[in-house]
Order: sequence, then structure tokens, then C-alpha cells
Amino acid sequence: MAKGVKTGGRQKGTPNKMTQTAKDAIALAAERLGGTDRLVAWAQEDPANERVFWGTIYPKLLPLQVTGDADNPLQVSHKIAFEVIKP
Repeated sequence: MAKGVKTGGRQKGTPNKMTQTAKDAIALAAERLGGTDRLVAWAQEDPANERVFWGTIYPKLLPLQVTGDADNPLQVSHKIAFEVIKP
């Protein structure tokens, strides 16, 4: 096998069956525990629960990186302003 040449194994992008099985089991458990209504009730029971929801659970749904698309890439600009304040 030449260095850097892949000659076997799983193809790039092939989903891991164990990972999918675990995700399915967690989703089923969440549904049996009350699903969306129970999650909302739990978050409303205590301000600490709501902080956990917004700080830990919800961010897992957000994309890891915001890149835009090839035809319309994101553009970022920064503006720095200096202001003289007399005492």
C-alpha cells in the first residue's frame, strides 16, 4: 500500500451503525419519558434546569461552524471607533 492511499475499509461518509443505534435508543427513551412536553415542563421546574437547557442541550442542535455557501460566502467586518473623552 502506497503512503496516503486508502485501499480498504469503510468508505468516507458511511454512517456508523452503533452510533445510529445509540441515537435511536436515546430518542425512543426521550419519547417514552414524555417527549417535548416533558422537556418543557422540566426546564420550567427550576431556573437551573432552564440554564442547562439553553447552555448545554440546545447548543448541540446548532451547527458547529457557520460558513455560508460557495456562491454566497459569509463576509465579516469589524469597526473600531476611538472617542476622546475629556475629564
